[in-house]
Amino acid sequence: MAKINIWYLSSLLISLIVLIPIATVSFSFFEETSEYYKILKDTFLIEYILNSVILLLGVLIFTFIFGTGTAYLVSFYNFPGSNFFKWALILSFAVPPYIYAYSIFAFFENYGTAFTILKSVFGEGNYNRHIPKFDGMFGAIISLSFSLFAYVYILARASFLYQSQNLIDLSKNLGFSKISSFFKVILPSARPAIVAGLSLVAMETLAEFGAVDFFSINTLTTGIYNSWITFDDLAFANRLSFFLLLFIFALFILENLSRKQAKYHSNSSSRFKQRDKYKLTGGKGFLAFLFCFVIFFLSFVFPLSQMLYWTIIYSDNLFDLEILRLIYNTLYLVFLSSLALIVFSFISNYGMRISKSKPLNVLNTLSISGYAIPGVILAIAFITFISWIDNSFVKSFGFQSVKKIFFGSILGLVIVYFIRFYSLACNGIKSGYEKINISVDESAYLLGYSKIKTFINVHIPYLRNSILFVGILISLEIIRELPITLILRPFNFETFATTAYIYASEDLLEAAAAPSLFLILIASVFILLTSKFILRD
Repeated sequence: MAKINIWYLSSLLISLIVLIPIATVSFSFFEETSEYYKILKDTFLIEYILNSVILLLGVLIFTFIFGTGTAYLVSFYNFPGSNFFKWALILSFAVPPYIYAYSIFAFFENYGTAFTILKSVFGEGNYNRHIPKFDGMFGAIISLSFSLFAYVYILARASFLYQSQNLIDLSKNLGFSKISSFFKVILPSARPAIVAGLSLVAMETLAEFGAVDFFSINTLTTGIYNSWITFDDLAFANRLSFFLLLFIFALFILENLSRKQAKYHSNSSSRFKQRDKYKLTGGKGFLAFLFCFVIFFLSFVFPLSQMLYWTIIYSDNLFDLEILRLIYNTLYLVFLSSLALIVFSFISNYGMRISKSKPLNVLNTLSISGYAIPGVILAIAFITFISWIDNSFVKSFGFQSVKKIFFGSILGLVIVYFIRFYSLACNGIKSGYEKINISVDESAYLLGYSKIKTFINVHIPYLRNSILFVGILISLEIIRELPITLILRPFNFETFATTAYIYASEDLLEAAAAPSLFLILIASVFILLTSKFILRD
């Protein structure tokens, strides 16, 4: 019985630790703020909220079109290149929005890459007035849309593939055309998956810092960062964080209310009928290829080519870059964070499995909402909580401050990474655990295995694929993560993401190309490793 309590308490403690940022932001809302809050409330606060809404709506519209359109084509049709685009379209994950922002700005700016191409082809001329400018709000929307549409693509494709041929045949019998069938049968039945993808896009959009900061757009996220960094007002940063959290949770509530009693499953007891893909040839095949190719080119090949072009042209910046140190720093964070997340996610899931406690399951469900919280908020909440502990308890008992242990340290970074990506690790391990029947545990106990032996000798070997998948996903997220690393990293400790951001913030986009290129290449490797898991038919 004592061992059960240890597992239960361990799982409970992990869930409580992950919940700390939400509680901290909520309680900090009522703290006194500086004069900066009063000034901002009367001037730019409405602009922050309005810009966040416009950005969100624009990105949701584009990602829905890009993600659903490509998923529909590769799921229902065979056309030239369809097998290639099936996995190539997820490579957009390798390009963070802030790097896409650098690429699109550099290509279309005055005397940028587009100007150079036109000049080399057509000779001297005033081409700048004919080159469109992608900056400001529109540039941010485009950057985020091409970087995030793969969330919708992956989930929509999975849903489309599972749709039975019975549904398609029914729509034909009702006299629906292919277009009518798409809008009245296929799309509604895939609604939960598409909405789930759009929800992830919404969270990432509201959490985005690098791209909106680069385009000088005032959103709630940049307001949080500036409140703390520029004006040293931690209380107001938490107040803005609270508003942003309400914004995010409101999206989920509205989505749930919009569904009401709608059903998305078939009540028929007939067997699932495997669906055959239609073959597109001629003009239709070319249009399908062209649509997927344009999305793939603009989302991955374009930013990769821009960064590669600058890295070659300005090769001195490559030699000035401490590549080995940046690789070491990045992989060091990846290893420590992945190890902590996987180990504690195992402990948490096993604790819930053997305790069968409903309150613990509810608490764990709440704790995995950390992925919905922007990295800026988590970093600020962590600083607020440690400062409160330090001032209320540590110094009160005459001990030395503990801030140095957590602020500007690897430990602090790993803790906040843990809170941010606990959802990925916990759900990844949980989905694997759901495939292990409880009778397996009981059989192990009958053979004389203790709970710890069952955990080590039965569960871990069985879940090795889940461990690999979760580890790769976490690694990909940490490689791309910017605001948490930027705020909490130790002095003179840089990753590819922070190095690229620092150069770009100093208007040295050419110098930002080399670290951006390496980030894209490393992230692409991790994405290709995960592709066999997330693209199974």
